[in-house]
Amino acid sequence: MKTPRLLIALVAIVVFLTFCSNEAVFAALPPGNAVKDPYAILRNALPIEQKDLRDLQHKLEETSNLVRGNRWPAVNKASTSSQFLLSKHQKRIIDAIPTGRQKEAESIISSLKENLNNLGELSSEKDKINFIKERKESLKKIGDLEYLLLSEDFPFEIPKEYDNLPRLLGRANVLIKTSQGDMTAVIDGYNAPLTGGAFIDLALKGFYDGLPFARAEDFYVLQTGDPKGPERGYLDPETKEERHIPLEIKVPGQNKTAYNQTFEDLGLFTETPVLPFATLGTLGWAHSSESLEDGSSQFFFFLYEAELNPAGRNLIDGRNAAFGYVVEGEEILNELGIKDKIISIKVESGAENLKENG
Repeated sequence: MKTPRLLIALVAIVVFLTFCSNEAVFAALPPGNAVKDPYAILRNALPIEQKDLRDLQHKLEETSNLVRGNRWPAVNKASTSSQFLLSKHQKRIIDAIPTGRQKEAESIISSLKENLNNLGELSSEKDKINFIKERKESLKKIGDLEYLLLSEDFPFEIPKEYDNLPRLLGRANVLIKTSQGDMTAVIDGYNAPLTGGAFIDLALKGFYDGLPFARAEDFYVLQTGDPKGPERGYLDPETKEERHIPLEIKVPGQNKTAYNQTFEDLGLFTETPVLPFATLGTLGWAHSSESLEDGSSQFFFFLYEAELNPAGRNLIDGRNAAFGYVVEGEEILNELGIKDKIISIKVESGAENLKENG
C-alpha cells in the first residue's frame, strides 16, 4: 500500500524540526495569514496609514474569492463600490501624499479610474479571465499610490547595537537564476532591514553564485547559502569572524521590531507577523537550533503546501524571519531539489537602499 502524500510530508517536517543541525537550521510555529498572494502581502506590509486607499485595495482583493465562486452580482457590487470609493476620497488620498509627488498621484488616479470602470463592465459580462487581468493592473496602480505615501525617512528605529551590520532601508528586487529556471523576488527592508540588508549585501558580493541547495524538505523548505569549506556562514574580511544577523520579526501594530525573541518569548501565540510565511516562495533566514542570533548567510524558500498550511496556520511564523517573496517564477521551486544550485542572484533595483552600517 502506498504511503499517503500528506503522511510523508508530515514525517519529513517532524524529522526536519527534530534534527536541525548546526549547519543549517530553522525553527517553528504559530499562526499564519490567510492572504496567499505575495503582491497583496507586500502591499499590506508597507508602513503607511492612509485608510481610504487601504479600503479601496482590500475591496478589490476581496473579489478574488467572489470571482472564484462565480458570484458575479457580488463582484459587480464590489466593482461599483470601488469606483465610488475612489471618486469620493480622491482629494483626501492626494492630500495625504507629499506635495512633490501629487502630480504623479493625480496621473495614476486618472488611469486607475479607467481600470475600475473596465472592471465594472467585465463583471457585468462575467468575463473572468479579463476581470482578473484588469484587477491585477488596478492593484498594481494602487500599490504605486501607496509607495508615493512613503516618507523619505526610514519609519522604524534599528537598535544601535547592530550599527555594524548592513541594512536595507527600503525594498529591492532580485533575479534568482537557478539550474531549473529563473525567479524574481522582492526583498522587504522596511520590515526586515537587517535580514534583507545581509541578503542584498551578500547578493551584491556574488556570495550565493554557484552554491548548491543543501537541504530540500518536500512540501516544506528548500535551503541554500552554506558556503564551500568548513564555514557555515559569511566571514567578515576584516575581522575574519562569522557575521551574525539577529532574529528580526515585525509585529503588526507595533513601531518596534522584535529582535532575538520568538513569538512564544513575547507571549504572542496567535499573532501573525507583518511578513508571514503564507505563500509559496516566502524567503526565510536560517539560524541554528542553539541560538536565535547566529544566522549568517543561509536562507530558505518556504514551499507552501495547502494541506499542511491551512489558512491562518503554518510551522514557521514567529520563530524565523521572513524577508521577502518570490513574485514571479515561483513554480520553479517545485522542480528544485538537492541536486540543483543557485547560478546567480542579481540585484535588479533597490541597491541604493543598502547602507553598510548605522
